[in-house]
Amino acid sequence: MAAASGMITAAELQQHVEEAVQRTPVIDVHTHLLPASFGPLCLWGIDELVNYHYLVAELFRSTPLRPQEFWALTKPQQADLIWDALFVKNTPLSEATAGVVAVMTRLGLDPTQPDLKQAREYFASVKVEEYIDRVLGLANVSELVMTNDPFNPAERAMWEQNKPCPERFHRALRMDPVLNDWGTACGVMAAAGFNTSAELTARTFSEARRFLDGWISRLRPVYLAVSMPFTFKYPDDSPCTVLIREVVLPTCIQHNIPFALMIGVSRQVNPALKDAGDSVGYADTALVERLCAENPGVRFLVTMLARENQHALCVAARKFSNLMPFGCWWFLNNPSIVEEITAERLELLGATTIPQHSDARILDQLIYKLQHSRRAISRALCASYSRLLADGYPLTRIQIDRDVERMFSGNFRRWVGLA
Repeated sequence: MAAASGMITAAELQQHVEEAVQRTPVIDVHTHLLPASFGPLCLWGIDELVNYHYLVAELFRSTPLRPQEFWALTKPQQADLIWDALFVKNTPLSEATAGVVAVMTRLGLDPTQPDLKQAREYFASVKVEEYIDRVLGLANVSELVMTNDPFNPAERAMWEQNKPCPERFHRALRMDPVLNDWGTACGVMAAAGFNTSAELTARTFSEARRFLDGWISRLRPVYLAVSMPFTFKYPDDSPCTVLIREVVLPTCIQHNIPFALMIGVSRQVNPALKDAGDSVGYADTALVERLCAENPGVRFLVTMLARENQHALCVAARKFSNLMPFGCWWFLNNPSIVEEITAERLELLGATTIPQHSDARILDQLIYKLQHSRRAISRALCASYSRLLADGYPLTRIQIDRDVERMFSGNFRRWVGLA
């Protein structure tokens, strides 16, 4: 009777939720991926995957090798060291190592091999354009959002050469130097012919906005993005606050583009590890409320890096309809924490958030990051729906499918104005 009517029973719930979560395509709303046309900036393959900075950091917990010795090696030599230390001599229990196992298994490769010979032979035999299609299919990703940085000379050159970019690769305009390193941002703008200076004058603000206008015209980004340290304050008397008010927010309003803030990084606590040397700090969630209150016409996408910030961010989103919490970023991208944060958001905000993004820097990572996240999201959804059923609510399959679609793509489409 329940199946015929579309109603779902407690016995049927878990299977239907898991199937809905697995079959529903996702828009990956924040990645660091770039298209194949960008050549060496498009990272993929086993040597890139094994050399991901998460695994580099783990390597030094399992070997006496010093960082300077590691960095002197070639990338394949580094990958060989990591493979031997973390996959041969140790069980791949961490999320980063288990992710490599998941990728290899989905590709039909043996993750118990004593070396990377088999994997390298496989990747040498495939073309990157075809491999992109395969990875997106395995991850069930319909579209993704890149991180596009006009202040990075290598990437800037690709855009200025009008390298082709697939439509399913949406753009996000990254502008960290504008708020975190004005000297660098000012120099890039000045070199491009904009009349900016270190002094924050009305002319500098106008020229900085004109610089962003040009890149918005070129990229057609779905949002503006910045990563901020855990010490970020707003408002204060710093150049950062002035630039947010005089450059960033007016640009968002003019172009009707959301502003994405990723808050909580503690940069280079161990510089010897390079990209693996960043950490996390507890941030001021109240600054998000102040931004939302001062700028009701701006839509904010916010993710915070510390686990301790998540509850306050959810509460802030209850108070401000122009705030969209998204994803479980960086050090939060572990299944136990994804499940916990998703459950917390469901309890406080229902299905009105974006539960996860991959933050993938290497194409292959889409496979495991979204595979593992889907399992965690399924568990959190099952718990919420079980409570509804226990309280006598007549839940239907259509409602579950609608909720999953909304969380995986619908909320983002609405927030950024995608058709």
